[in-house]
Amino acid sequence: MSYGPNTPDLSDAPLILLTRYCAGLSQRDIPVEQPAKFDLVINLTTAKALGLTIPPTLLARADEVIE
Repeated sequence: MSYGPNTPDLSDAPLILLTRYCAGLSQRDIPVEQPAKFDLVINLTTAKALGLTIPPTLLARADEVIE
């Protein structure tokens, strides 16, 4: 099970910062940004190998379920 920032959103962040810097903003004027979207990914194959049972309510909340 993993809960973390959405990877495609993170890959866009350096480009956005570079665009702001090239637009004339100084480094101190560019704010530090936190990830906006987080994903919950559950690997059922690994859970089964470990003898874990994942509740259906948690599976329903997951953004991705690996079987």
